[in-house]
Amino acid sequence: MYWIAFGDIHEDLSTLSRIPGLAEARGVIVTGDMTNKGGAAEARRVIEAVRAANPNVLAQIGNMDTAAAHDYLVAEGLNIHLETRELAPGLGLMGVGFSNPTPFGTPSEAGEEQLEVWLDQTFERARAFERVVAVVHAPPLNTKADRLGSGVSVGSAAVRRFLDRAQPEVCLTGHIHESRAEDRLGRTLVLNPGMLALGGYVRLDYEDGRLSARLLSVD
Repeated sequence: MYWIAFGDIHEDLSTLSRIPGLAEARGVIVTGDMTNKGGAAEARRVIEAVRAANPNVLAQIGNMDTAAAHDYLVAEGLNIHLETRELAPGLGLMGVGFSNPTPFGTPSEAGEEQLEVWLDQTFERARAFERVVAVVHAPPLNTKADRLGSGVSVGSAAVRRFLDRAQPEVCLTGHIHESRAEDRLGRTLVLNPGMLALGGYVRLDYEDGRLSARLLSVD
């Protein structure tokens, strides 16, 4: 069984139909930034398009989505921000959306202390699973996944500390569009597929208790 994950959609779904095996996947995981400061209506348009390709969707807001977008996901039963979900026996997912503070005052930002509390509290519930996929919109600081085009790292120190100590098997992240990359922090594989419009996505495979994740791109 496998899942497809992507984020940083920003209301541009032009590459969605080109993702191989999307309809056949067990489900789709949206890691954040569905919209451009959009609310429920904008989030609904994005999610309905994804649901048309695959009806099993889990999602959370990123820093560019508003509280109304979060409320829409909650009402639809899709939200993973501060939630855990069982993907398969022994395999769990935990989600933390928002981002660390940016220079742009985007709608859903949180301080590093708040992010750390959210991560720790959510992981406490995820410990019930043998293997954990952490879906965290903000990438960990000082990794290949958090670099601007200039090379400056702008990720979250809280996310980095959390991954260093908790060591989930996979961390799916995003936020920094130009930092499409794979990195590793101990046993944790960190994957940032970049902006969906540029074709990046992740495929998670789980067979016989073994979890693997690959960073891929549409043709």
